[in-house]
Amino acid sequence: MIEPGDTLPDVTLEGADGPFRLAERKGPLVLYFYPKDDTAGCTREAQDFTALAPDFSALGVNLLGVSKDSATKHRKFTEKYGLGIPLATDDGPVMEAFGVWIEKQLYGRKYMGIDRSTFLFDAGGTLVREWRKVRVPGHAEAVLAAAKEMLNP
Repeated sequence: MIEPGDTLPDVTLEGADGPFRLAERKGPLVLYFYPKDDTAGCTREAQDFTALAPDFSALGVNLLGVSKDSATKHRKFTEKYGLGIPLATDDGPVMEAFGVWIEKQLYGRKYMGIDRSTFLFDAGGTLVREWRKVRVPGHAEAVLAAAKEMLNP
């Protein structure tokens, strides 16, 4: 499982324009994992990051959301809510590398799912900060503040 000080793993994600290697992403990066497109919490999180996308962009920080949903679902989700951030699909290996594919429990039923988590990488691809078991309200703002602090210590 990736920890602060580790570098971006050399794993492949499926983006809107096809597959890409995560380790080849340039510049600072906010990578966030979320459970499912078009659910209340995930929609709010994507909308919050979209609202702050110009602020992240002004800092030179790229944003990328990842879930198991298909590229088709991502396109519909993006169009429905006017999202301004790229979304990628992973069928497990990337989530496992980040330790976000975990056993969950709801109403006594156990199942595997995505732990809502966010990772902030510097321009060299080193993990600077992580947030696990994220609560959505105020989260995007906290990540932006950490990005500002990282770039302007």
